[in-house]
Amino acid sequence: MSKRAGAARERWKERSMNNVIRNLMVILALASAMALTAQAPATQAAPAQTDTAAAAPALTADQIVAKNIEAVGGKDAIAKVKSMSMEMSMQVMGNEAPSTAQVVDGVGYKMQTDFNGTQIVQCYTDKGGWMVNPMAGAADPSPMPDDQYVAGKSQIFIGGPLYDYAAKGSKIELMSKDADTYKLKVTTKDNVESVITIDAKTFLIKSVAGKAKMQGQDVESTSTVSDYRKTDVGYLVPYHVDIDLGGQFSLNITVKKVELNPTIDPAVFEMPKPPAPAAAAPGTAKP
Repeated sequence: MSKRAGAARERWKERSMNNVIRNLMVILALASAMALTAQAPATQAAPAQTDTAAAAPALTADQIVAKNIEAVGGKDAIAKVKSMSMEMSMQVMGNEAPSTAQVVDGVGYKMQTDFNGTQIVQCYTDKGGWMVNPMAGAADPSPMPDDQYVAGKSQIFIGGPLYDYAAKGSKIELMSKDADTYKLKVTTKDNVESVITIDAKTFLIKSVAGKAKMQGQDVESTSTVSDYRKTDVGYLVPYHVDIDLGGQFSLNITVKKVELNPTIDPAVFEMPKPPAPAAAAPGTAKP
């Protein structure tokens, strides 16, 4: 490779990393292993049915949801989890970004990520959201844009997008099925849609396909989850998430530690007040 070509490649990598940095809040919104929710495309082509799928007993969307809830431990196990904390490792274009997440069911969700020595925070509550992202020019805590809050606020609920979906005001539709998978379309009361692929044998969620905003453009995203592990109360948690954003960027999240029902002060979800301006020195004239 010539020096000129090598330099051009390095410039391209730098621009790509800058794009990732500017949009890391969007990426982080897709990275939660607690609530796998994404804004999804309105339609997707249904795969052709096989003879095996045609011969299998037909299941309704609600029956598929019920089997999924049982597969992750059942309603009783999920109901025992009132709060959760997680330690994760995120790989972004060869860079490691340690992350932590805290959630109190129905109250708040907060994720903190150390990216190249910079602390990035995003927080959702039942009333609103806020964030800190110095790399995007927001060094102080600031309110989250409405569209970002609406797309990610379901993360305050433990159990995922299918658990108690009707009570949350969501609707579910069976889009397609074959021998291996079911595809469900979930529409929240805020009209946020997600298409969830469920394994036809285990009834565990395999992936969430959707759209994300990057650089003002809609980008197709796919979050693939795996490595489900049973917690002490019997509730299964996925320990690995692979996120692909339209083939442009990808990242991997590995869960290192999960703690159920830790004591979390709800005050951690409140947006900190910006620091007060420094007082003028004595004798200094005001402008």
